[in-house]
Amino acid sequence: MPWSLTVGHVYGTAVRIHVTFLLFLVWIWAAYYRQGGSGAAWEGVAFVALLFLCVLLHEFGHIVAARRYGVKTPEVTLWPFGGIARLERIPEKPSEELVVAIAGPLVNVVIAAVLLLFLGGHVGMEHIENIENPQVSLVAKLAAANIFLVVFNLIPAFPMDGGRVLRALLAMTMGHAQATQTAASIGQALAIGLGFLGIFGNPMLIVIAIFVFLAASGEAGSVQMKQAAQGLLVQDAMITQFETLGPQASVGDAAEALIRTTQKEFPVVDGAGHLRGVLTRDAMIHALQKSGPASSVIEAMQGEVPTVPVRSPLDAALRLLTEKRAPVVGVLDAAGRLVGLLSPENVGEMMMLRAARPDARFGPWARRSTPGPTGPGIGS
Repeated sequence: MPWSLTVGHVYGTAVRIHVTFLLFLVWIWAAYYRQGGSGAAWEGVAFVALLFLCVLLHEFGHIVAARRYGVKTPEVTLWPFGGIARLERIPEKPSEELVVAIAGPLVNVVIAAVLLLFLGGHVGMEHIENIENPQVSLVAKLAAANIFLVVFNLIPAFPMDGGRVLRALLAMTMGHAQATQTAASIGQALAIGLGFLGIFGNPMLIVIAIFVFLAASGEAGSVQMKQAAQGLLVQDAMITQFETLGPQASVGDAAEALIRTTQKEFPVVDGAGHLRGVLTRDAMIHALQKSGPASSVIEAMQGEVPTVPVRSPLDAALRLLTEKRAPVVGVLDAAGRLVGLLSPENVGEMMMLRAARPDARFGPWARRSTPGPTGPGIGS
């Protein structure tokens, strides 16, 4: 994650803090300082730090539950608006997704229960409403905040845990794709309601509504792509007409290729046709600004690019795109030569074509039973 600092590793999961979170702490210190001086400022920072420790424990609730089903979590990142745990995949069985989704809020339930026992049960909504008041007990505010986290996260809308709980419950009686679409529609309806309330009340509800609406659309689109890929091979969706760069090419050569083509990613291929890496448009621009057009593409390219055989299942290749966060997946023939590229964009285009003509088969191999020579574009 760009602009994030790794502060440690817990059982193979990198714990990271985004720099905006540190800026958020500075803002909290200043806001509390104006209200109650230095003592209140440091207490405010302590409260936010403890609150985000609870958020981190919430995310590790998901992580531990997911690990039970063999799902790894490479990283978890703290942002000013919460935490994001990047699971390699979502468990496909509804019962497993239900356990993973509910595990996070259950952590906050336990934390809130322990704090309430310590306080003797004296916590109300006034502690949330007066959360910036230095006179309110730190422990009481923390207990109230954990209760709020439970309620907020269980709203049945993506990307909150409640949306995944709803999908898991629906998937027990219908298909996964249909359950996702239904849960996404419910979430979007709630988002519209929140936005309507925000017009006449708190403007922050409008921001939350937009976030929830877009997240629901994204989740539905992701599942639709996964469903469309089932039963297809990589060769059915890959790009076969593309321009390559040689290892000796310069970033200036890549810039010229960027102008004369519609490509955003340029594979770097050696004389034997083997993939050495991929130069993305963003990396190209960064290299031009930093080192100039004479710099080598080898220095600017992304070297770790996942590859798959040409007859691999398409859904497995899409998982690689997600898990590795790669710009493209290289497609290799039996000799290990690059014969195609797979990107989210061309998979999306294939989905649109299949939606328009479900009975037709599209792709470079639609009229072939076995791979033939394709030959990428001329390298630099």
